[in-house]
Amino acid sequence: QVQLVESGGGLVQPGGSLRLSCVHSGSAYSMPTMAWYRQAPGKQREWVAQISPIGITAYSWSVKGRFAISRDNAKRTVYLQMDSLKSEDTAVYYCNQVPNGDWGQGTQVTVSS
Repeated sequence: QVQLVESGGGLVQPGGSLRLSCVHSGSAYSMPTMAWYRQAPGKQREWVAQISPIGITAYSWSVKGRFAISRDNAKRTVYLQMDSLKSEDTAVYYCNQVPNGDWGQGTQVTVSS
């Protein structure tokens, strides 16, 4: 049973940075394509970015140029470096496999002055 544990969220001022981490465990197979998603209050969960096992990345238009996804296959960890944060980035951030499996608990990111 795959388990996903996100961490690294917090409160940051507009223009600030955060780095999220997601540990993927419980599988005997190598880590597949992984993605970050977010869900703001009152909104549907949305896709943010993804990375293939060999490092090919893709981003939503709303974060392209500000966020960077990366992975460490040996540590079974995926990262999301978030720079130039805006208030509209406030949300609970989740990681998941692609195609999606069970969701983790997420990590709260709040961008506010």
